[in-house]
Amino acid sequence: MASFFDRIRSGLAKTAQQIRERLAEATGGEVAPAPSTGAGTSRAVTIDTIEAVEDALISADVGVAATTKIIEAVRAARGGSVGERVRRIMLGILQDVKAVPPIVTHPHVMLIVGVNGTGKTTTVGKLANLFRTQGHSVMVCAADTFRAAAVEQLSVWAGRAGVDLIRAQSGADPAAVTFDAATAAKARGREILIVDTAGRLHTRANLMAELDKIRRVVGREIAGAPHEVLLVLDATVGQNGLVQAREFMAASGANGIVLTKLDGTAKGGVALAIAHDLKLPIRYVGVGEGLEDLVPFDAATYVDALFLDKW
Repeated sequence: MASFFDRIRSGLAKTAQQIRERLAEATGGEVAPAPSTGAGTSRAVTIDTIEAVEDALISADVGVAATTKIIEAVRAARGGSVGERVRRIMLGILQDVKAVPPIVTHPHVMLIVGVNGTGKTTTVGKLANLFRTQGHSVMVCAADTFRAAAVEQLSVWAGRAGVDLIRAQSGADPAAVTFDAATAAKARGREILIVDTAGRLHTRANLMAELDKIRRVVGREIAGAPHEVLLVLDATVGQNGLVQAREFMAASGANGIVLTKLDGTAKGGVALAIAHDLKLPIRYVGVGEGLEDLVPFDAATYVDALFLDKW
């Protein structure tokens, strides 16, 4: 089985390659600081190099605000190559986010939200498998009752992960299904309950109201629930994902991100944009189609994968 780093490295390969190619194209080769102008002074960075780094970061969808912060830090830093300077500030941005709530309440309820097509249902299955392999007892709830295929799809993933599934007939009230799942999770002593909700646009007031109802219902049954509201974002949409995240934070109380399809895009820098602009923790990243291709996000591993080949 590939290591955690190898899977992250593979997932970010397209993004890392694009950054390196942009830098090489703009600078004619290796990105390195200009010679020092004297003892005790910092090594200067050429304007061409600064512009090359800026262009590379923007092309990877790091975002204007985060890129500006990185570039300012590169200009101000003393010592180290450009790559080392960029790496330090990237790591700082990714670590400067809200704390992740620990799993202390049983069952710990995770509500999975997002727009259609981001991979929510498969993410629920992969999360269930991840937690089960970590030794937790897990239950999943099929609260996307509007799309019969979603229930059947989740049934398959739950079977593959080896976890309990609570489901209802197509068209049933999603909040009622979630209530049944919360009751069952408590009765069976499950440690984690993961609720798959229907895909919805943040602009649809009726669907967002439904999501709020689910939150209220599960909160009455389990103290403090939902303990996590994870927004699933498709990494291939780049900066549009940032807009989605901002709106879902306001409308659903999203307090964490699952970044999917990272292996299919050169826009993996959006993780930095999310961390910088919204201060939202990226909890997990999807790096493939397999059951085990959802891994916990780690800032240092993410940055190291971008900098595997020094630049």
